[in-house]
Amino acid sequence: MERIDNRVTRLFGIRYPIISGGMVWCSGAKLAAAVSNAGGLGLIGAGSLKPDLLREHIVKCRELTKEPFGVNVPLMSPYSAELMEVVIQEKVPIVFTSAGNPKLWTDRLHENGIKVAHVVSSSKFALKAQQAGVDAVVAEGFEAGGHNGREETTTMVLIPSVKEVLDIPLIAAGGIATGGAMLACFALGAEGVQVGSRFAVSYESSASLEFKTLCTTLNEGDTMLSLKKISPTRLVRNRLFEQIDNAEQAGASKEELQEILGRGKVQQGIFYGDLENGELEIGQVSSIIRDIPTASEIIERMVSEFEQGISQLRSLV
Repeated sequence: MERIDNRVTRLFGIRYPIISGGMVWCSGAKLAAAVSNAGGLGLIGAGSLKPDLLREHIVKCRELTKEPFGVNVPLMSPYSAELMEVVIQEKVPIVFTSAGNPKLWTDRLHENGIKVAHVVSSSKFALKAQQAGVDAVVAEGFEAGGHNGREETTTMVLIPSVKEVLDIPLIAAGGIATGGAMLACFALGAEGVQVGSRFAVSYESSASLEFKTLCTTLNEGDTMLSLKKISPTRLVRNRLFEQIDNAEQAGASKEELQEILGRGKVQQGIFYGDLENGELEIGQVSSIIRDIPTASEIIERMVSEFEQGISQLRSLV
C-alpha cells in the first residue's frame, strides 16, 4: 500500500493519516508503538497516567518503535502541568491536547520543537485553536466514546462546518472504524482521521479482555450520552449507567452524580473488567466492531477499504 501524501502525513512524518486516539486505560506504549510501526500515528493517553508512569510509557514506546509517536494530554487533568513537563523533558515530538484552552501550552510546546494538535467539538473552538497557533485541529463528533462536547454535533455535520473556518489541517474523529468512514471524512474536507473505539478493541490495547469482548457484542443504542451536568460522556448501558440515568431523570445535582460515580470507575470498568459497576466508555461505532485484531491489521484494513472506496467512486463517474 502506497503512502498517502497530504498535509497530515507530512506534518507528523507518517505513512498513513490514521491516528489512534489517546484513550484512558487503553492507549499505552504497546498500542501507540504498534500503530506507529504500522504507518499511523500512535498516541499514549496521559489522561489515566500520573507523571512518573507517563515517563515510563514514553521510554517504553521508544524501545518499541523508531517511528513518530505522540502523547494526548487532557488539559482538565489535575496533573496536566506535570504531564506537560514530562513530555517536554522526554522530547516527545507530537502532543495532542484536549478538554481545555490550547493557548495554555501551544507556545511552550512549539518552543521545544513539539508539534501540537487540539481536539474540539465545534467550529467556534476550532477557530480559537487555530488562532492559538496549533498545527492541526481534531474535530470530534458526539458519536465518539468517552468525553464529548455539549453541542452534540455528529461528525458528518461537524467536519464541513469546521473545514469552512480552518486553514490548517483538519483531522476527523467520532464514529470512524473503517476505510469507508475515512473516505467519507476526506470527502467532507478532512485530511486525516483519529480512531478511538476501533483501537480500544485491539490486541495491543491495555483494556481488559472482558471489556474488549463486551464491545464486540454491542448493538445500536447500547451506548448513550450521559453525565451532561458534569461532562457529557458516552457510556455503555450497564448497571452503573442505569443508576446515573435514573438519578439524572430524578433531577440529581452535579454533586449527587459525582457521589454516584465515586473515584476510579473508569479504571474499574475498562482496565479491570467490572462490566456492571464500572464506567465503560466506548463510541457508537462499537456496534460494527466484531473482532479483536492487531493494530497493524486495523490499519491494513482501513487503508485497503479506503483505496477500494476510491476505485468504486471512480467507476460511478
